[in-house]
Amino acid sequence: MGDRYEERTSRFDGAIVWTLSVPRGAVHPVLPDGCMDLLWIGGRLLVAGPDTRATTPSAPPGGQCAGIRFAPGTAPALLGVPAHELRDRRVELADLWPAGRVRVLTERLAEAPDPAAALENVALRLAAGSAPPDPLMRYVAERLGAGRSVADTAHLAGLGARQLHRRSLAAFGYGPKTLARVLRLQRALALARSGTPYAEAAARAGCTDQAHLAREMRDLAGTTLTAYLGR
Repeated sequence: MGDRYEERTSRFDGAIVWTLSVPRGAVHPVLPDGCMDLLWIGGRLLVAGPDTRATTPSAPPGGQCAGIRFAPGTAPALLGVPAHELRDRRVELADLWPAGRVRVLTERLAEAPDPAAALENVALRLAAGSAPPDPLMRYVAERLGAGRSVADTAHLAGLGARQLHRRSLAAFGYGPKTLARVLRLQRALALARSGTPYAEAAARAGCTDQAHLAREMRDLAGTTLTAYLGR
């Protein structure tokens, strides 16, 4: 039996609620996407920081996990932690918040018939009591996600290069050039999954050519397009 992944649009703005079932002991590769996730795995609450490379976390006991994936630049305001402190890390929520607060949430999740929906409700409650995400960084992510250059995006946002880099570290976990690469790769993968030929997917995503896309796959995903999509 193979992996089973399901997702839906969240009531939390820009987020995705997802569930994953994998065979015991299996691994499920996760590619960089510019996002951060709140995870429910094996009875534990964890936070997945923004990745700069592919990860292959082991399946939890029973092979079941759930999460809510926040759009780039959204999670730091909820968690109260700059994104760069969690870059390429998976950390216990109890390492970020008071243990008593996390214990209450853990008990609530353990009793929930639908942990993914319960995670969504946690995020909505957090948002109601938190400052909103930096709207300018949300704008930056949207522009980069649409294929605009870093220089053009900085100009449109009214930010100098150093300002943009500093604020991007806090919001996204890395600088705007890295975020642009990650989002470009995700655009190319979405096109390739839909059946677009690799060379056309590369061009439409903003790569110079198919060889450029192949290099980005090796650098960011540690694999090839054919191997990843074939899986």
